[in-house]
Order: sequence, then C-alpha cells, then structure tokens
Amino acid sequence: MSDSISRALALLNLLQIHRHWPGSELAQRLGVTARTVRRDVDRLRELGYRIESIPGTAGGYRLEAGSAVPPLLLTDDEAVAMAIGLRVAASQRLVSGPETTITALAKLEKLLPAPLRRRVSALAQAVQPAGIHAGAAVSSEVLGELALACRDHERVRFTYTSGSGRVTHRRVEPHALAPAERHWYLLCWDQDRDDWRTFRVDRVDNVQHTRSLFTPRPLTEKEIEEFILVATSWAPQPIEAELVMELPYQQMRDYFGQWGQGATPEGPERTRWPVGGGDFRETMYGMSWVPAGVEYRTDLPEPARSELRETLQRMLRALDAEPPAKPGPA
Repeated sequence: MSDSISRALALLNLLQIHRHWPGSELAQRLGVTARTVRRDVDRLRELGYRIESIPGTAGGYRLEAGSAVPPLLLTDDEAVAMAIGLRVAASQRLVSGPETTITALAKLEKLLPAPLRRRVSALAQAVQPAGIHAGAAVSSEVLGELALACRDHERVRFTYTSGSGRVTHRRVEPHALAPAERHWYLLCWDQDRDDWRTFRVDRVDNVQHTRSLFTPRPLTEKEIEEFILVATSWAPQPIEAELVMELPYQQMRDYFGQWGQGATPEGPERTRWPVGGGDFRETMYGMSWVPAGVEYRTDLPEPARSELRETLQRMLRALDAEPPAKPGPA
C-alpha cells in the first residue's frame, strides 16, 4: 500500500473518532505538513466523504454525515464489537426488518479475517441479553447466505435435516427469513414440491448459490406471518391424531390454505390430515375446523379419546337442556 493511501486511511480514522481536529494537530499526528493534510482531505472528499473545513486560527476539519454511506474504516476491536452487536440484534429481534440486520452482518463478517471471525463467534456466545432465552444455535454464515439470497432473489440449494433426522436435498426460491418462537425460519418456494415450504434455519446446511435469479411470487405480510405461524405449530405435540375426511385433497387444500400443510390424499375422495395439541381440548379445536357437512374419522388415542367424548356428551346435554332462567332484578 502506498504512503499516500496509508496516510489517507490514517487521516480518515482520526476524523471518525473525533468530532473536530485542528489542522495543525492532524499534521503533527500524521507527521506531515498542513499542505499535505489538505491534499489528503481532498482525496477523501473525492471518495464520497463529506469533510468540512473550518477557517481561522481555531479552524480545522470535521467529518459530516452525507447523503450516501461511504466506506467505513474500523479498527479490529470496533469491527468485532459491531459484528457481535449485529448478531445479538438479529437473533433477539431487537430491531425491525431482521433481514436488514442479517445482510449487514453477512457483509461485515465476509470482510473479517479468520482470526477476527473466530473471536466474534467466541464472544457472541458469551453475550446473552438478560431475560431472553436462546433457541437452537444457528450458523451466522448460513443465516447470512440465506438473507442475501432473499434480498437478491437468487435460487439456492441446501441440505435439510428434519426433526426426525431425515436428510433431504432442496432446491428453493428464498422469499423471507423470520424469527419466531426462539427459532429462525426460511419461507421459500420449493422447486421440487412446486409449493411453499418453511424450514428451520438451524437444520439447514451446505447452502449453495446457483447464480440463477427468479421473479418473486406475490405474498402479503399477513400471508408470510401465517406461514411462519403454521411452521411453529408443527413441533411434536403431547397428543397427536389424524383425521381422514370425506373431502378430495385439492378441495381440502383450497379450504385450509397454509394450514393444510401435512395433509395427504387418501384415494380420490378423501384426505388424511394430522392434528395435535397440548391436551384433548386443543385437538378438539383442530377438529372443529373441518368444513361443515364433511364427515371424518379419527384415531385419537386414549385417554384423550374418552376425555373428549365425555366433554362432548356434557356439551350436548347442556345444549338440549332448558336454558337457565335469568336472575331477576335485585
């Protein structure tokens, strides 16, 4: 690196850490003349930095905010501190627009030398905001690569390990990343399934960029939130059952939308749909969403089956009984 470039970078570092510098002090610190300082200031201005000159005996230079973001010059400690802050902000949802935080982190960490990246990883694991429970560990590299693919509308390939341990290879069009229930989720169009899919990012590995761009399919913010909500509900439940309803598969999917994920055709006229919950009441709530007039069967296990039957019988008796008299005026 030439002496002039090194000196200009040193000047920029001084301007970034102090609001105002007298010209004579800058010249002394850099070991050059005041005229050389003026030339270096002009060089930085050509690169997009807004540097104000203040005339007079008490004058000097100061760095101002501009209309665009010029390159930043960071020390090792500053870069590490910034990367850790971005990691915490992204993982704990401390700022709006999580993808913006992740893409900023991805750009910064790509520039860090390997020793600094290891330092960031070690320190970030020790930084846990009080009162917040961390979810499954997520690779910042995987998270960053997926965020950039969402931003650039680039198709990617990756390996996915399901909760049951089944490994599959996916080709997707990434649409959005969202944190929910202490995990990160990727919403994307699965090219092999020809449908929307949601993946837990901590189970994603070996992200490969294809350099193939796509036109994003339209989705509203509400639809994205619903996809993520459905994904968070797919965790194993204490009580799980399946319904086989007298409804063709496509009609069932049209009716349930995203909530129809997991359903499979059971012949040409029936659809099998998994339901579950923390107890029999939550399972009953799932059953209540079967369209009116559609008959179905279920394999709800005991004792939840008997508990649900007893509850429904009491409900029916209450509905058949004469309504209770309203209390008279006091």
